[in-house]
Amino acid sequence: MALNCGIVGLPNVGKSTIFNALTKAGAQAANYPFCTIEPNTGVVEVPDERLNRLAEVYKPKRTVPTMIEFVDIAGLVKGASQGEGLGNQFLSHIREVDAICHVVRAFQDENITHVHGKVDPIEDITVINYELILADLDSLEKQQQRVAKTAKTGNKEAGEILSVMDKILDALKKGNRASTVELGDEESKIAKKFNLITIKPVLYVANILDSDVKTSENPLVKTIIDFASKENAPVVVLCGRFEEEISGLEKEDQLAFLEEIGEKESGLSRMIRASYKLLGLITFFTAGVEEVRAWTTHQGSTGPVAASVIHSDFEKGYIRAEVMRYEDIDRTGDGAKVKDEGKLRVEGKEYIVQDGDVIYFRVNA
Repeated sequence: MALNCGIVGLPNVGKSTIFNALTKAGAQAANYPFCTIEPNTGVVEVPDERLNRLAEVYKPKRTVPTMIEFVDIAGLVKGASQGEGLGNQFLSHIREVDAICHVVRAFQDENITHVHGKVDPIEDITVINYELILADLDSLEKQQQRVAKTAKTGNKEAGEILSVMDKILDALKKGNRASTVELGDEESKIAKKFNLITIKPVLYVANILDSDVKTSENPLVKTIIDFASKENAPVVVLCGRFEEEISGLEKEDQLAFLEEIGEKESGLSRMIRASYKLLGLITFFTAGVEEVRAWTTHQGSTGPVAASVIHSDFEKGYIRAEVMRYEDIDRTGDGAKVKDEGKLRVEGKEYIVQDGDVIYFRVNA
């Protein structure tokens, strides 16, 4: 699925360090090495212990994880909406991503200058949000002018579009993100067509020093968490420098380092999974002796829609899905035992795929 997260932030907040760590982490994946699609774009494996467990059970010839794409977007500065710095490039790139990972500096370091001369996470977040709001305001006002002309002719569809535009413009003019506007299902579908930046879901990534990794007493991190909670946005705390150092190590060595600081997984793993969830994605599996594979689909997908991820013809040719819960396979250690227990389900076209489902699709060839 061609969905991605753009990594954004002010200069010198650790954005590129985190992206470089993702690069190394991707390079470790034996089956799916990190793949550079263009200079600042990379595809990386979504860590999922369930895939490893299914591989233990089925002992397949190959194991294939699901992937997520990250885009390292040029740093933003004040005035970006008017073209300052790399503003135009930044804004054009960020419009193309599906979700935003906003890296925020949560550390003091005299050797790394701050673009504003002081470390203030909330000010940093506000600067970027303000520039994105201004960019959306400019874009939507231009769109509104075109739609208003059509609406004046009595065009019903244009009138409905204009109504949604007015709601969002009102919020933007008050300095609020488009995502704060309460919209109905049909209104949300209309709003998506506006291609607004501030309607995209956001994950805040608090970048700390390696000396702070073992402590939860970081007042800068607390301010970020408090701010994000008001937006109902998730937060991941990590040290970009530390992640970059360990990401190139063998998995066993990584785990040893993490154990020393009382962690079971890397900050990158948490960031990748949080980004995946942010995009509204879930994972289902296909499993057999030839291949155990993780697949990505949207939350709420029906069986035929999920089947189309494997092959586009599967949606039209869908007959049924034979489904087992991952938990049942994990518990019994044998798919055949799950069937013997009567816990294999046969689902039709209305079946909603659940995260972790292990599925065999029956389709017309």
